[in-house]
Amino acid sequence: MDPLSLLWLFFILASVQPAAERYLLEARRRSNLARLSRKRGATVITLIHRQETMSLIGFPVVRFIDIDDAESVLRAIRATPPGHPIEVILHTPGGLVIAARQIAAALADHDGKVTAVVPHYAMSGGTLVALAADEIVLDAHATLGPVDPQLGQYAAASILAAVERPQRHEDQFLILADQSRKAIAQVESFTRRLLERHMEPGRAATVATLLATGTWTHDHPLQGEELEQLGLPVTSGVGEEERELMVLYPQPRGRTPAVEYAPGAPPDRPGLPKRRTAGRRGQ
Repeated sequence: MDPLSLLWLFFILASVQPAAERYLLEARRRSNLARLSRKRGATVITLIHRQETMSLIGFPVVRFIDIDDAESVLRAIRATPPGHPIEVILHTPGGLVIAARQIAAALADHDGKVTAVVPHYAMSGGTLVALAADEIVLDAHATLGPVDPQLGQYAAASILAAVERPQRHEDQFLILADQSRKAIAQVESFTRRLLERHMEPGRAATVATLLATGTWTHDHPLQGEELEQLGLPVTSGVGEEERELMVLYPQPRGRTPAVEYAPGAPPDRPGLPKRRTAGRRGQ
């Protein structure tokens, strides 16, 4: 074969390989998801967002909960028979309030047990979705977070704090403060209704205020112990099947892994004779 043909063959294989690898990865996801669904006896829905890389251009784009996600999750919920359990696996930084609220409302209205599984984190809108579940299963050190709304790059609560200072403010900033006040009230009210499914109304109102009004910074991690103190239905220990499924949602290709490890060999057990390494049986 001449060099030019070899070059063309190389380019063809190089272009086909990513598509083939993606197809195989998606097939493994579907297989593992089906196996997990049978084992749990539930409809298993994944809402997993990794950092994506734009094809051809190559710059990173952070994924988040959007309307397409809401449409897909609602379709899965509608396809689940009444009374049949749902397990939703969450790994997300959050996203659009309207999309997260649609998903949370649909899960809360489902006639059957809903379990939210958080292997690593579910922040902001992801926390709102988790609050709709009857049980929230966290892995060790996994986190939820506050649900206070953000207007652009600023927290709504911080905008209100700034506008309360005794100085003259531009009309545009006052309009932004009015929107912030409404956004906080809307999210706090919806959060309270979700929480009232698990706790008495007074307690639900208190927790909703903590989560939705800027008590913490928006990226503050709330781990198992803090969530239990708030009275949320939290349990610890994500199953091995869910962990294996997360491995099938890797970061995009082309990135050098920042973390690598080699499992340490277990130490020799004292008091046991060393295994013979020389000679054959019967010698």
